[in-house]
Amino acid sequence: MKESIMVIGGGVIGLSCALELRQRGYEVTVLERNECGGQASGAAAGMLAPYSENVESPDEFFQLCLQSLQLYPHWQEEVKRISQMSFEYTSSGSLYVVYHEADLLALEGRLHWQRQYGSTGAIIDGEELFRLEPLLSPEVRAALYTPEESHLYAPDYVRALEQACRNAGVHIYDRLGQVDLLQWDSEVKVSTENGQHFQSDQLLICSGAWAQQTTEVLGLAFPIYPIRGQICAYDRKAHPIQHMVFSSQGYLVGKENGSLVCGASEDIAGFSTEVTERGIERLKRWNKKVFPKLDDMQPFHRWAGLRPSTQDGMPLIGRLSGERSRIILAAGHYRNGILLSPATAKLAADIVEKKDIAAYNLAFSPERFV
Repeated sequence: MKESIMVIGGGVIGLSCALELRQRGYEVTVLERNECGGQASGAAAGMLAPYSENVESPDEFFQLCLQSLQLYPHWQEEVKRISQMSFEYTSSGSLYVVYHEADLLALEGRLHWQRQYGSTGAIIDGEELFRLEPLLSPEVRAALYTPEESHLYAPDYVRALEQACRNAGVHIYDRLGQVDLLQWDSEVKVSTENGQHFQSDQLLICSGAWAQQTTEVLGLAFPIYPIRGQICAYDRKAHPIQHMVFSSQGYLVGKENGSLVCGASEDIAGFSTEVTERGIERLKRWNKKVFPKLDDMQPFHRWAGLRPSTQDGMPLIGRLSGERSRIILAAGHYRNGILLSPATAKLAADIVEKKDIAAYNLAFSPERFV
């Protein structure tokens, strides 16, 4: 009989890991302090865009993101099949826009290395660019078009993940409050704020911005901090766009439910998810620079989520050493939790099973800051 696995954190990473582990035959329990998918996961724009969001070089983080994008077609079909639920998954492609002639050289450099990693993209301008997105500002000089990128509707995806876990036999306990780690040597034991106790053979910590609170008792410093990301949405029917549109200042993406999602304004505000006028105004100023007609429109919805950021911007994924070896971390995905959910689930399950992993995954060792 396979070992039991306890997963702390019911966001997109925790649920994805739980589903993968259950599919591999493990007895899996998920513990969530609030509601499943209630923080960064449900608030995300759901973009699957490793080429657009990694602009410098094909480092280890980009390779993990690219692997996850490649896993998504089969992964999302499996989530839909097991959950018996549907959610938007759209292969829209993306445009990364620039405004100055001097920016073209940087686009050409990005395109050069991205083509070596599977992109069929191209730099487009003039009539071809405005044929793809007619409402773009005439100030836009050119764009890097990447057909491979896609997006999904995050709230429905997370709900389907939770239902898939339940249908597959994962035990989910939510609204538990603080989860405290009591023992981790011969077995793992935890207690919860509402007085419940759980135990397992191994522990997978996927609690995002709260992971540091859970691991403080271990005597190790895991630099994971909450970054507030504020987002707003317009009426897409009044302003239709067909692609994800990125720039150095943010993104816009149209959803099947009729919303045009724009983000994200980021700041440090502890664990506050309050929406501020300053944050939304920053988005509105950028929106009209990309699509001038948005200057006459007001967002109909505004919200915020907490993004778990690490000191170097890369996630913590790996098994701890020594007497803590029953504990595995999969946290700190910042704004890429939705994109990285299938790759992280596969990697975490491989680590549980002590399989060989690709060398670039060593860059995500949770003990790299110790």
